[in-house]
Amino acid sequence: MAAADNTVAGRLALITGASGGIGRACAIELWGEGASLALTYNRNKAAVDELVQLLTKDGSHAAQKISTHQVDMASADGLTSMMANVEEQHGRTPDILIPNAGYGKRIPMINDIPLDEFDYTLTVNLRSAFILAKGCIPGMTERKWGRIVFISSISGQGGGINGCHYAASKAGMTGMMKNLARKHAADGITVNDVAPAMIGDTGMIPDAKYVAGTPGDVKNIPVGRLGTPQEVANVVMMLCKTGYMTGQSILLSGGLQ
Repeated sequence: MAAADNTVAGRLALITGASGGIGRACAIELWGEGASLALTYNRNKAAVDELVQLLTKDGSHAAQKISTHQVDMASADGLTSMMANVEEQHGRTPDILIPNAGYGKRIPMINDIPLDEFDYTLTVNLRSAFILAKGCIPGMTERKWGRIVFISSISGQGGGINGCHYAASKAGMTGMMKNLARKHAADGITVNDVAPAMIGDTGMIPDAKYVAGTPGDVKNIPVGRLGTPQEVANVVMMLCKTGYMTGQSILLSGGLQ
């Protein structure tokens, strides 16, 4: 029987949406564990550059490398080119994939959701995750080690405050996760998702303070506060370092169901 290998040091992690709260927190955790990073952003290059400066400022991580990549998550060609550029810069495809970048325009009622909004939401949230997983799994299979952690949502399990277009994109991600987990477990690849709800300091809820009557209103959250990007990153890191867990969707919601 093969020994468990939960080593993160020396691996390459691809994190999309690294300019935002959750992606940034995941990057800091993985870098601290000794992983090299490929970080993507769409428009906010300054935030990713600031993150790189933060991680490399003490010069003590000579064995690790960081690359940054601008990409439109709705562009299949852009994602494919980005993957090729990551391999060119790092000499390998990613060992760890965290498809964190997403889109969610808040339109609660189905009658108000245009067809193009439905299509765009699924393209950014679900199709991009499929393209990235398809690009990473062959290398993971060859190396007999891989970690894929999708960033889903409570909405994919039937809850949430957004509309059905967003829920469908996240539920599709969880279904894809379960399918991939079963089919690639024997290759040393684990596939899971984290399903957060009400996380502050993110694009969905930018202000972590309590604001009554807004998406940041915490009165109905059992723990009485918003979650933090760091708490999401904690769960992501646990999944990266736990090769015996696969096919699981972890609801991180402060007690919301």
